[in-house]
Amino acid sequence: MALIVQKYGGTSVGSAERIKNVARRVADWKSRGHQLVVVVSAMAGETNRLIALAKEVQAHPDPRELDVMVSTGEQVTIALLSMALVELGLKARSYTGAQVKILTDSAHTKARIVSIDETRIRADLDEGCVVVIAGFQGVDARGNITTLGRGGSDTTGVALAAALKAEECQIYTDVDGVYTADPRIVPEARRLKTVTFEEMLELASLGSKVLQIRSVEFAGRYRVRMRVLSSFEEESEGTLITFEEDEDMEQATISGIAFNRDEAKITILGVPDRPGIAYQILGPIGDANIDVDMIVQNVSHDGMTDFSFTVHRNDFKKTLKILEPVVKHIKARGVESGDKIAKVSVVGVGMRSHAGIASAMFRTLAEEGINIEMISTSEIKISVVIDEKYLELAVRVLHKSFGLEQPG
Repeated sequence: MALIVQKYGGTSVGSAERIKNVARRVADWKSRGHQLVVVVSAMAGETNRLIALAKEVQAHPDPRELDVMVSTGEQVTIALLSMALVELGLKARSYTGAQVKILTDSAHTKARIVSIDETRIRADLDEGCVVVIAGFQGVDARGNITTLGRGGSDTTGVALAAALKAEECQIYTDVDGVYTADPRIVPEARRLKTVTFEEMLELASLGSKVLQIRSVEFAGRYRVRMRVLSSFEEESEGTLITFEEDEDMEQATISGIAFNRDEAKITILGVPDRPGIAYQILGPIGDANIDVDMIVQNVSHDGMTDFSFTVHRNDFKKTLKILEPVVKHIKARGVESGDKIAKVSVVGVGMRSHAGIASAMFRTLAEEGINIEMISTSEIKISVVIDEKYLELAVRVLHKSFGLEQPG
């Protein structure tokens, strides 16, 4: 008998019928003798509906009150799922994050988990109950309801699995695993049986929408085995996210191709090449809580250089506004910018022991006439910035070039 934490996303519990389907799946796992803790999100679209309602009353909703409001979405689904489980003859008990209790800091709308009191959960499990817990939420030291931000239910599931030392944390979603590329762009994309935490962390950060990066970071920190599964398929084994040292076989050179459309590029021309100049440019941007992604500084000529970086497209105009006084202060020549770019990345732990990945990537793109504007590398990934109009072509040709459609 194993203790398993399962997390079901908003599409999985999007209607009464889908909630009944989740209950039947949980009942099947329970019938095999497992102990089950189930974490659920709000029904699909419900959190957005509540936020929109709040904005009808207050243009910039008070964060504390917004947390009180949006946390009710999960309260509905935990109650409905528990009812569906009872209807199937199981013992079930639902809890909000505050009831468990999931203690967080006080950063409303983006709180972080501090600790979890597992006493009540273990007592219910010992009584044979399925414990159903609201994802995405907790309570701070003063008793205020908090929420964990977008994707917080994944983090709740992983945190509970860590606290309870669960055998596995199963993340049920609308896809049946992690693929070598987005199947909507590459129909030949193949589902991976396993992927390492390092690779999953890179894929999540580089644009793969299967898992939230916070949940992967949490799982890596506490060594929680994760598995991505589909709520709508019965037989799939999904993708197991595990640790590289757990695998006996040599890893494939490349595991997947990730991409991100939400990039914007800014280049400051004619920057004086002197110590501290990068901080003078990026410091004010960081102070505005804007994340900078890729950074490239060209070779200096006559004491001047060009300094390029990328930000999220949503922060593009704000960043340009922040840079106006900076450019004048450092006496740069000017600014070039554009938000019609995209980032494409190849990821794989096998790159550590295989040379020539970068050259193969660059050659493949060159053969298609795709110009590379920026390059960033790490031990297990190579990312390039290209014109957005070439994104889908780049993903397809790279997928084929590295033979990712072939069974691993």
